[in-house]
This record gives sequence, structure tokens and C-alpha cells, in this order.
Amino acid sequence: MTQLEQYYNKFCEEKRLGRRHGQVEFTVSMHYIHKYLAGMEQPKILDVGAGTGRYSVRLAQEGYDVTAVELVKYNLGILKSKGSSVKAYQGNALRLSRFADETFDMTLLFGPMYHLHTAKDKVQALSEARRVTKTGGYILVAYCMNEYGVLMYGFRDGNVRACLKDGRLAEGFQCKAGAQDLYDYIRLEEIGQINQAANLRRIQIIAPDGPANYMRQELNAMDDETFALFIQYQLATCERQDLIGASAHTVDILQK
Repeated sequence: MTQLEQYYNKFCEEKRLGRRHGQVEFTVSMHYIHKYLAGMEQPKILDVGAGTGRYSVRLAQEGYDVTAVELVKYNLGILKSKGSSVKAYQGNALRLSRFADETFDMTLLFGPMYHLHTAKDKVQALSEARRVTKTGGYILVAYCMNEYGVLMYGFRDGNVRACLKDGRLAEGFQCKAGAQDLYDYIRLEEIGQINQAANLRRIQIIAPDGPANYMRQELNAMDDETFALFIQYQLATCERQDLIGASAHTVDILQK
């Protein structure tokens, strides 16, 4: 069993997206998924790194033709147990050989980039997503952002000195994940380099959760009306370029 499998056998992604900080990320991401699906006739969607099916099951319930690929058997079992119309398979984002070229109208890559440590692997995953997506179709890719990792794991959790000493933080406080690290954190300029290498054009990039992950306790303490206003705030600000790099996650929206 890999380190990734051990982690997700204990960590419930379903619960994360169900908590208030996760609800912000999910609601904003779904807003943009719907935006780019609008006007398509019977689109086919591929969810790579689908986890327990938070996105793929919801989209299937809305009537979309959805296929899911998930590496971790435990997550895949939860996804399949939901009894949805999602066609779910175990697979790897680096090798989507099950699918022919130009198959899907939209491809979601909402987990794999968190755990791929090299630029080469990230380009490979994005290139595979590009291959199976139809010309003119959309690819939505999520990343964990550098500053969130530095501020939370480094400073909040007290690991910053150790990370500077062992090389996990390089000059300028840039995260440098190794093979032993579960998550990889990235900067905006690195995302642009990956897109260029994969020959993909950005339509826009958004911050689906913004400050939500920094404000978990505050979000949990809000009454429902105030929390609804916070989601409105994030929808209103998620495209602001001056805020994107500080978000816990970004979603890069690309077109083939």
C-alpha cells in the first residue's frame, strides 16, 4: 500500500468538502463547471482523481454523462457505493489509456496535481487530460498553492525552521516537495510553465476557496445567513488576480 493510499484510507475527502471551508470550494468550483458546460449538448465529463465522487456524483445526479477515474481503492469503493450513474474505474492520471483521444467535452483534474511532485509528472497528467478532451473542450485543473503551505504548515504548525534546514523550503520561501512528501505546493508562474509545456491555453484562473481554509473556526461560528454572504463574497472575488496566489487552492481553466 502506498503512502497516498494509507493517507486516503484514513482521510475522508467527502467530509472535507462537506465542512464549511470545503463547501466554499465546492460551491465556487461547481459554479464554474456549470458556466463552461452551459450550451453544450449532452456533454461527456471525465473526473480524474475523483476521490469519493463529490463532483462526479453530483454532476451525474444533474443528468450529465460522467466517467470517473480514481487511484485509491478505498475512495473508489465509496464512490461506487453511492449508486449513481457514474462509470467509475481505478486508474492513474498519468496513464488514461482506457480512453480514446478526443472523447470528453470536459475533464476535471481536481486531485492529482496535489500529489505529483515533479514538473514532468504534472505535464504528463495534463497532457493525458488534453489528449482525451475534445478540441474546443475544457480542462479544469486544481492546485495547492505555495503560500498556503508556507503559512499553515510552516508558520502556524511550527515547521518553518525545519523546512528551511532540510530544503523543503528554498530561497524566497518556495516549497520544494520531495518523494516522501504527500502534498506538493506550487506558485502561479509554475502553473503557467506547465500549461505551456502541455500546449494548453488558459481561459481564466480562479481561487475557489480564497481565505476559507485560513478561517475554518470563523466559518464554523457563522450563522447561516452570514455564511451565505461569505460564499457570495468568494464568488465575487474569486477571479481577482491580486488574491489568487494566497488562496489554499486554485482552479486553472484551460481550453484545448
